[in-house]
Amino acid sequence: MKIGADMSFKTTDLCDQFEKTVRVFTPIFRDFGGRISFHGEAVTVKCFEDNSRIKELSATPGRGKVLVVDGGGSPRCALLGDVIAADLVKNGWEGLVMFAYVRDKAALAGLNIGVKALGNIPKRSFKRAEGQVNIPIEIGGHTCNPGDRIYADEDGVIILNESIAGK
Repeated sequence: MKIGADMSFKTTDLCDQFEKTVRVFTPIFRDFGGRISFHGEAVTVKCFEDNSRIKELSATPGRGKVLVVDGGGSPRCALLGDVIAADLVKNGWEGLVMFAYVRDKAALAGLNIGVKALGNIPKRSFKRAEGQVNIPIEIGGHTCNPGDRIYADEDGVIILNESIAGK
């Protein structure tokens, strides 16, 4: 079965179908966006307590893409809030999977974007123009590479290699 942009999916079914190659994130994420299910090509960001790179990416076209953020799991500040999330929606991003915290919880719930994160905290992040984009990152027990396919729904978040997902 080819998994296309317009096809519905269930992570449980994908895990069954690609049992030997699917990578399943540890179930550490909570839902914050207005969409629970989303999927797309991974665009990775590694940053710590600095959302400068996320802000930059929010201004770029994101149709068919999922932002996967390794924020180091720091509970000291949020890497995503309503302003950046609204920019992501405006530019067509499908969703975010964040090993990090968010803020503006109520506003995020009203936006048409999927947001999976560790939790929420009201403090904003620092701006030091630090972070790396499109490098392999490790979150939830697995490496996520730029271009991998991310699938997220009420049952969890999984990674499929692009060549597998295209079959």
